Amino acid sequence: MPSTYLTRTFQSGGNRKKWTMSYWLKRDVLGSSNIMFQTYVSTYTWCRFDTNNKFQFDDGNGGDKVTTRVFRDTNAWYHIVVAIDTDLATADDRYKIYVNGNRITEFDTSTNPSQGYEGEWNKAQASNIGRHSNNSTFFNGLMSHIHFCDGYQYQASDFGETDSLTGQWKIKPAPSVSYGTNGFFILKDGNSVTDQSPNTNNW
Repeated sequence: MPSTYLTRTFQSGGNRKKWTMSYWLKRDVLGSSNIMFQTYVSTYTWCRFDTNNKFQFDDGNGGDKVTTRVFRDTNAWYHIVVAIDTDLATADDRYKIYVNGNRITEFDTSTNPSQGYEGEWNKAQASNIGRHSNNSTFFNGLMSHIHFCDGYQYQASDFGETDSLTGQWKIKPAPSVSYGTNGFFILKDGNSVTDQSPNTNNW
């Protein structure tokens, strides 16, 4: 069973209404709860694969998205982008989820946050990558190229692109994005937890 994870306590709260998380992962174990990132005090925000191998973004008292699509390929790398802007007038655009460049639009559960809702992620509190702090549920697999952009809602094409020869979705190794105050870029090439953005927000 995995027992390693990354943690950081943000020294000050950032933008909790508008942000983007982009990361690449490869699954190892199916049929169990696999936490990608999470923060929790009185309530929580988390991102995971559930026991049915569906992707879930749950924003505490705000909204909840569970995909209809399942993710069972343990040989493939998935690029996931969660892009938040709760100030948007169109409710369905407040949480945008992309997998391998495509926006997910079919959900088994789809609850949108109220306009202007402030979630738990990006508070001045302990946050985790690869673990749920309340019950020590971990992520089974590999993670790489994790970007967090504080105060910006980006789309998948800002972090990845289609290879002109193979047609496969691939990493943009140096995307042209801004990171804001609490933003970071870690696990470049799957290794260093030293922040590669200008912020030195190391994990």
